[in-house]
Amino acid sequence: MKYTAIKFTLLLAAVMTLAACQHNPKPTTDSPQLSATEISQKFIIADLHVDLPYRLRAKHENVSLATESGDFDYPRAKQGGLSAPFMSIYIPAEIEAEGGDSTAVANQLIDSVEAIVASAPDKFALAFSTEQVKENFKQGLISLPMGMENGSPIAGDLNNLRHFYDRGIRYITLSHSLSNHISDSSYDEARPAQGLTEFGKQLVVAMNEIGVMVDVSHISDLAFYDVMEFSRVPVIASHSSARHFTPGLERNMSDAMIKTLADHGGVIFINFGSTFVSQKSIEYYTAYKAALSEFLQSNGSTEDSEAAKAFAQSYRQRKPFLFADLDDVLDHFDHVVKIAGIDHVGIGSDYDGVGDSLPTGLKDVSSYPNLIEGLLGRGYSEADIAKILSGNLMRVWQQVENHAAAN
Repeated sequence: MKYTAIKFTLLLAAVMTLAACQHNPKPTTDSPQLSATEISQKFIIADLHVDLPYRLRAKHENVSLATESGDFDYPRAKQGGLSAPFMSIYIPAEIEAEGGDSTAVANQLIDSVEAIVASAPDKFALAFSTEQVKENFKQGLISLPMGMENGSPIAGDLNNLRHFYDRGIRYITLSHSLSNHISDSSYDEARPAQGLTEFGKQLVVAMNEIGVMVDVSHISDLAFYDVMEFSRVPVIASHSSARHFTPGLERNMSDAMIKTLADHGGVIFINFGSTFVSQKSIEYYTAYKAALSEFLQSNGSTEDSEAAKAFAQSYRQRKPFLFADLDDVLDHFDHVVKIAGIDHVGIGSDYDGVGDSLPTGLKDVSSYPNLIEGLLGRGYSEADIAKILSGNLMRVWQQVENHAAAN
């Protein structure tokens, strides 16, 4: 779980069939269909958002071995066929808002990813490029590419962009739960820039030129359209879902945004969290938050108090959390394919970032075969699934690399 008050509040639900598929491609007949497990081992599986570094910052564990907590460790990743989990260099929004040194925190988290690789070089490897991901896969190693969630460590200085590129950052989520010096946030009512700031516009162009993917997850709708105007290469939404199923959640992407993203060659990577994919889960969470707020006001307690924790436990016992399930997540994949095409969707689970709110059937990184089996059941071909697992990412990443090389 991400250990910041705002993120914790947004995700506290954690401590709390589709009608006909519109995609329905024709199955291939030239070779026998592989099982979901076989497909998971045959192709690179890239997950654009795994919050392991911040999880380990709160409680260190040796993830080269099976761990008692969290959603990611090496044995489960190998079981699930996970080849390239992007390590989220997650920077709490409050650090910048309170005048802290988010640049230092980012460097510390990158240090921790490097330490994972150094301690188990027979299992993990860094990956700064598409070619390194492919080579690591051939060698049986799990790549640990990195994306920065929240651009606050750039601190208004493009020299920091070069610094973090050199350290391996290959995408930057421009803002997080608060508007920052780069972009307005979808979670923040205060939107001083009404989109990207002037520096944010410069940063998008500089990211194109250096070879860092622009990530539009978390930013406001107006900021998204600013990115579309200024970026000269396809962009990504590293861990977002379809607003079609969650009408009031701006954090997810509208149909118009998904189509625009696709028209520019980009990819939306589907977030698995129950409160991202299921309206029923959101409604449960909303009701829980209202009940918690009333309790806190009546008892003069704070949200991190023991009394609040006891209330949460009691509430969950009386009214169990309404988890999404695999079909809910598959609905989001189907919807994106229906409106934008198979080339514009991928996986951005948010493992280790959404606490216990993960859907039934997708509880940790061993679960990708369940997703694949669901896709097969909905008529996706092996070639289509290969695009979802990593092909679409590799295409966009390669385009960004090529654009940078030409500058």
